[in-house]
Amino acid sequence: MTEILLKNADLILTMDESRQELSKADILVRDGQIARIGQRLETQGEVHDVSGCLVTPGLVNTHHHLYQTLTRAVPGGQDALLFGWLQTLYPIWSRFGPEEMFTSAQIGLAELALSGCTLSSDHLYLYPNGARLEDTIAAASELGMRFHPTRGAMSIGESDGGLPPDHLVENEAAILDDMVRVVDAFHDPSEGAMCRVGLAPCSPFSVSRDLMRDAALLARDKGVMLHTHLAENDEDIAYSQAQFGCRPGQYAEELGWTGPDVWHAHCVKLDGAEIDLFSRSETGVAHCPCSNCRLGSGIAPVRAMRDAGVKVGLGADGSASNDNGNLMLEARQAMLLQRVANGADAMSAREALEIATRGGADVLGRPDCGRLMPGKRADIAVWDTRGIESAGSWDPAALLLAGPMSVKHLFVEGRQIVRDGHITTVDLPRVIERQNTLARALQA
Repeated sequence: MTEILLKNADLILTMDESRQELSKADILVRDGQIARIGQRLETQGEVHDVSGCLVTPGLVNTHHHLYQTLTRAVPGGQDALLFGWLQTLYPIWSRFGPEEMFTSAQIGLAELALSGCTLSSDHLYLYPNGARLEDTIAAASELGMRFHPTRGAMSIGESDGGLPPDHLVENEAAILDDMVRVVDAFHDPSEGAMCRVGLAPCSPFSVSRDLMRDAALLARDKGVMLHTHLAENDEDIAYSQAQFGCRPGQYAEELGWTGPDVWHAHCVKLDGAEIDLFSRSETGVAHCPCSNCRLGSGIAPVRAMRDAGVKVGLGADGSASNDNGNLMLEARQAMLLQRVANGADAMSAREALEIATRGGADVLGRPDCGRLMPGKRADIAVWDTRGIESAGSWDPAALLLAGPMSVKHLFVEGRQIVRDGHITTVDLPRVIERQNTLARALQA
């Protein structure tokens, strides 16, 4: 039996059923689970004094393309809309291989961890030069992050009316075979799992109806979740109406892509009927505010979604369309955008932080994460509120208004992977050096 004790927290935001906020309290962790939360707790194990700190559940990232950390700020894509941005980057991504996938995933996950993230999904939808999903799974395992990779795919190339170049698409039968392979090899359905696998055809403009339908059938047969991009911008809506004769929500529903085991990325352009559909069907949404701003896609109707009961989590999205992987900045941006669209009282700092923690866990089907309660997983973020960012703050719980954007300590399954603002599990300077070497090679 292994125990650790986080002692003397100034404030704990539990995100439990009643959203308790506990002052001057402790958290006892036993074998990767939260055992007790209270005052004057004791242990024979390791003790961490977290005086002067705010403690929250670890943040949850519901949408990412980790491989894109190798293509930040590419000049040809810096000021492009979505489709033009993709066409700029596809030729670069086609030069990736296993090493690029592993290293970029490790950088992306480390960046997320430093922003307080303990659980991240990833949407990997291209596999050039022998790359495989397990390249990213190995990166997450070495770092110690809880991971929900998805086996993405593209099957319709330019010659068939799709957006990606033909050499980046795959045969649909081979895609389905590999989906079976990775689920059987890596998916862990048990509570507390460190790795679960989802199925994720890239988007309605890069795969066929048949693949969307077959992937949904396969996911239900295997008991795994489904993920794709949907209703990201005006181009996306126009494409759906021109090619399918309907809006994206209707297209998704017809192909079996709604339900509690489905979450869609972006959903910037959902209309009222689609929001109602997602609410009734318990379909989740990964909201990616910084990427939506970067690509000029618009402001997602998160206030309307939340009011309708739609499950909403946050996503950093790929670093090629964000250039950053800080989930705290995403939470702050989500809050600010809803205020721009709907008024200053549209979203509080506490609600935005709830979306970033409990909300994201619920989208990913992980009620064992995203809240600090006895019996839940010990995924814990510790924020030092004694620094300059919080100086003068009257309300430490309003972390997104006045607080640090980088974590002091981070625990995943009770294992410390960030200590005093530094990654403990990998040699991060060496990984950064390797990442920069690979990026220079891609530019040559």
